[in-house]
Amino acid sequence: MIHEFTEENIILIGNVLGCSVKKLGADTYRLEMANTEDGRKLALEIQLGLLIDEKTMNMVSVYSGSTFIQLHNCTAFIASELLKQVTFFGKQGGNTTGLIVEQGAGCSIYANVNNSVLTGDFTKLPEDVMMCGVALSLTDTLDTDDFSFDDGTIS
Repeated sequence: MIHEFTEENIILIGNVLGCSVKKLGADTYRLEMANTEDGRKLALEIQLGLLIDEKTMNMVSVYSGSTFIQLHNCTAFIASELLKQVTFFGKQGGNTTGLIVEQGAGCSIYANVNNSVLTGDFTKLPEDVMMCGVALSLTDTLDTDDFSFDDGTIS
């Protein structure tokens, strides 16, 4: 299910990822995960309503031992209790970028993926591209007419 960014839904993200949510200021939330078995730690920050060039946007940041990732213009997310992961995504100009955060402090990003990869026949794609298409295919199941980077609203 596709979710909008609300405080209630951000708590849902924490539940799926098995961690608590800390509110930092009016519109910033931080989630911290640790996987002691694999020696991984990850912090996730969600910032809502950032004003950039007179337009509002959401931004998701991931901090780990040697990695820093930001997803700008994040329009929505899919939280999967079954997979124990949350896929944050943004769509723009026929491309999708997805940031996947896993309960075990894992993280993957697929950037600027052409939407044809998400809707085409996965069996005809190279293996590495196939993985990306499968990982982000759920983001293509919604009506994206409500998601726009140009209308100045937060989705």
